[in-house]
Amino acid sequence: MSTDKAHKNTAASVEALTRRWVNTMVVGLNLCPFASPVVRQETLRYAVVESEDTRLACKAFVDELLVINQANERDIATTLVIFPNAVADFYEYLGLLDECQRLLNQANLEGVFQLASFHPGYLFAGPPEDDLSHWTNRSPYPMIHIIREGQMEQVLKHIDDPEAIPERNIAHLEALGRDKLIELFPPFKDYC
Repeated sequence: MSTDKAHKNTAASVEALTRRWVNTMVVGLNLCPFASPVVRQETLRYAVVESEDTRLACKAFVDELLVINQANERDIATTLVIFPNAVADFYEYLGLLDECQRLLNQANLEGVFQLASFHPGYLFAGPPEDDLSHWTNRSPYPMIHIIREGQMEQVLKHIDDPEAIPERNIAHLEALGRDKLIELFPPFKDYC
């Protein structure tokens, strides 16, 4: 989603669209094996960072890292930190992601939390830009998912062949095709 378009959105509308994406794409298509329980139990925190400044975005990320670290996982299992007004450019976003990883490490929380990345213009190295594989990590806004490693390990114990999840997701999206994905989540037509 373009930065100009994002400026017209309120934090509430950004959260609402992100919730819709999570419910339709992530949970609805079962792209993430542990998303459904945290959505159902309402333990997924949505943190909208309205600043355009990447320094302030990093500060907000650290603040959210502290919130989830201090929270009981029954209250906040995981957090999506959403940046609707910053890092519209995917490569700038990757810089922010690297800095957030550095901040996670600096806080001595590597191994406690891990980060997953999502962006409207997400591109994996290798596949052509129009390849549907990119859509596994495309979201309505740039965001960083803070995941509790302990919870992920517990969930993955109950999943056959967890290493195959990315390939399974790509195959599923390719089987659906671009038009069906846009039908499921119409905002994709704006940025995919």
